[in-house]
Amino acid sequence: MEPQLGSRGKTARQPGRLARSLTGETMDYRTIAALFLPILVDQIFVVGLNVANTAMISSAGVAAVSAVNMIDSLNIFLISVFIAVSTGGTVVVAQYKGSGNDAMVSRATAGTVSSVSLLALATGLAGIALSSPLLRLLFGAAEPEVMANARLYLIGSCISYLGIAVVEAVCGALRGIGRTRASLWLSLIMNIAYVLLNVLFINGFRMGVLGMTLAINIARYLGAACAVYYLFRLDTSLRLKLKDLLAVKLDMVKRILSIGMPFAAEQMFFNGGKILTQTFVVSLGTYAIATNAISGSIALVMQIPANALSLTIVTVVGQCMGSRNIDDASKFIKTFLKLSSLSFALMGLLVLPFFHPLISLFHPPAAIVDDIWIIVLMNTIIQVPLWSISFITPAALRAAGDAKFTSLVAMLSMWLFRVVLGYLLGIVFGFGIIGIWVAMECEWAIRGTIFLRRFLSRRWARHQVI
Repeated sequence: MEPQLGSRGKTARQPGRLARSLTGETMDYRTIAALFLPILVDQIFVVGLNVANTAMISSAGVAAVSAVNMIDSLNIFLISVFIAVSTGGTVVVAQYKGSGNDAMVSRATAGTVSSVSLLALATGLAGIALSSPLLRLLFGAAEPEVMANARLYLIGSCISYLGIAVVEAVCGALRGIGRTRASLWLSLIMNIAYVLLNVLFINGFRMGVLGMTLAINIARYLGAACAVYYLFRLDTSLRLKLKDLLAVKLDMVKRILSIGMPFAAEQMFFNGGKILTQTFVVSLGTYAIATNAISGSIALVMQIPANALSLTIVTVVGQCMGSRNIDDASKFIKTFLKLSSLSFALMGLLVLPFFHPLISLFHPPAAIVDDIWIIVLMNTIIQVPLWSISFITPAALRAAGDAKFTSLVAMLSMWLFRVVLGYLLGIVFGFGIIGIWVAMECEWAIRGTIFLRRFLSRRWARHQVI
């Protein structure tokens, strides 16, 4: 006789301690694993391909990699607006899914795609129109060759925003209902196409930054076409049609924006602080820009499992709160925090022994290798206790509807600590790029402590999105 599943998804054989800590009345460890694993694979590919792209553009010279790194910081700032609204859509979709209201799940999905697409179009047009003054204001100290490459890459990136917005909105909605495999495939199509086109244009045709610009546009609009095709033709439950995307429901948009806009404001202030910090780096010279870019790429590798957990917790907590099971939400948040910190310890053990082979992919000048090693080692150690409380906790609080508090804390901590302290340590006291990274890690400690206290107070549980 086959063992029977209980109300919590357990079989007659008791699961292990980790499985029990990931099992509740809302969902069990199998459901969470099914959500997490496709997101983890997606993050591995996204980060791996980004590292490969950075390595490829490095072959075009220090000026090219410096330009791409500069504009990517600006790209993150601009793209963060509509990705934040997409996250708001994920929360709303997840909570409707948790409440069992399938009709509202479909309406929330349509509202997410419409809202994010319109914001991306407006953001891209604004970025193109203001490209020259933006570059002069933010990176005027850069060398002429770096600036020329930067302007080309910025305009090309702005053109691609609508494409990536559609992909992000659709993937966000799919993660909200637990369809992480479909979102994985859409992400893989876009990102694999991007790296293959980079190989063709950069390594094959030797087109440098122009090649990367062409690749990013073709890949993102290919991904957008596949995302729309999936919604209209392959999905069997949402039953969306083109008219659903065009008929924007203001009440649904308001719910999505109630989560998304505080997060968008947070991301704009947060990434605006990063851009200001980037201007400090630019003032230190091209070698400092390259050091920052390479160190940041390695840090992203370290963060792969933790970022996947951060994305997964939005769906998990969102569905728990949709069914008003606060105890499950609290239990899962604690488990995810522990798993995230453990993942950093494991990633450090895996990455540090291969430091020199890894950075050789970026063709760094010998003069910056020691600085890269100091930053990577320092960051590896500090991420273990601090990254999770600084990023996993606010993702969970936001999924519960506690968006305004998390956004306010993130904005204030960025500008009061990371920016000010970064300037003091990096520029005034002369610690350079290492001082700027130390300031960032101090800011993690401050905001993480505040978020952890908020979580333990359970004030986040009083919010209601739907």
